[in-house]
Amino acid sequence: MAMLAAGIAAPAGADSYALRAGDERLDAQAMRSRLSGHVLTFYDEGQSEYYVDGRYTYTYAGDGGTAYGYWRVTEDGAVCVDFINGFARCDLYVMNGVRMILLDERGDRYPVRP
Repeated sequence: MAMLAAGIAAPAGADSYALRAGDERLDAQAMRSRLSGHVLTFYDEGQSEYYVDGRYTYTYAGDGGTAYGYWRVTEDGAVCVDFINGFARCDLYVMNGVRMILLDERGDRYPVRP
C-alpha cells in the first residue's frame, strides 16, 4: 500500500476503474458525507484522514511517515488528492456488501476496516 499516497494519477471518469460484481459506486454527495471529518483505516494499518476543510493526510503504518495534501470529490464520485509534493491521484471508493473498498486506477483494491 506504499504507493497509495505516492502514486501519480490523472483525473479520470469512474468508468475507468475495474469494478467487480457486487461493487456499488457512491455518488459525489454520499462520498463527501462519508469522508469529510473521518479517518479510514486500511488492513495494513495505514490511515487516510479527510479533514472537513479539504486537507488530507495519509499516515503509513509502522512509523512510515505521513503524506499531506488536499482532497476533493469529482462529480462522478471519484476522490482526488493533490499532494503538497506535487503528486496527484484519483481513486474510487465502492461498497461491496457492508465493506468499503478503495479502487485505484491500476485495478488494485484496498478494503477499509469496519
